[in-house]
Amino acid sequence: MEEKAGEVFSIAKDNMPVPGCTISKEVHGGENGIIYFSLAKNTDISAEIFPYHKLLIVAEGSLEVYGTNGYRKVLHAGDSVLTSTDIPIGMKTDTGAVYTEIEIRRSDIMNEAIKAGEVFRLAEIVPYQDGKIVNMDVVHNDKMKFVIMAFAAGTELSEHAAPGEALIFVLDGEGVIGYEGKEHPIKAGENFRFAKAGIHSVKAAKRFKMALLLTLES
Repeated sequence: MEEKAGEVFSIAKDNMPVPGCTISKEVHGGENGIIYFSLAKNTDISAEIFPYHKLLIVAEGSLEVYGTNGYRKVLHAGDSVLTSTDIPIGMKTDTGAVYTEIEIRRSDIMNEAIKAGEVFRLAEIVPYQDGKIVNMDVVHNDKMKFVIMAFAAGTELSEHAAPGEALIFVLDGEGVIGYEGKEHPIKAGENFRFAKAGIHSVKAAKRFKMALLLTLES
């Protein structure tokens, strides 16, 4: 995965649009590729047909996802959509946008809470529960898992090793990620990467939500 492990970073701030340009950056290949996109204002990616879904997670700006038969959805920072397969789907923006695209295969197991073509917010599909950590698998297969975790204030995950590389999206609140003996305060809108076998922990002094994308491909 093409991100430095063990440091807080921001997909939005690190991938600012360049005027008049659309930019893509692949950070992980394989069957479930991960790509960052930066679209300057008044730019677009033409509608094309793909045999797989795309899970789009908007980090900054606003993004219009459009297709045939009048399909049109506008996403803002924090919004997501799972695109449909086998129909032309394009993206455009009037204001500029930065987003992450995760390729989702038809055979991947998707949570029934996610409906293709409908806009949703990752931060809102898993509730907080006092004194508990609530987990939801959004999508998974043998080599990938994308999960949302909601930590009640005062809860934590003790130190353990990641079985693969992992990319963290902080969705709500503030927490502390322990990584290889060092603590990293982190808040909504920021990101973090675990290397394979990296020793880490997660603490929530206040309520805290994050999404974790685990990849088991090299």
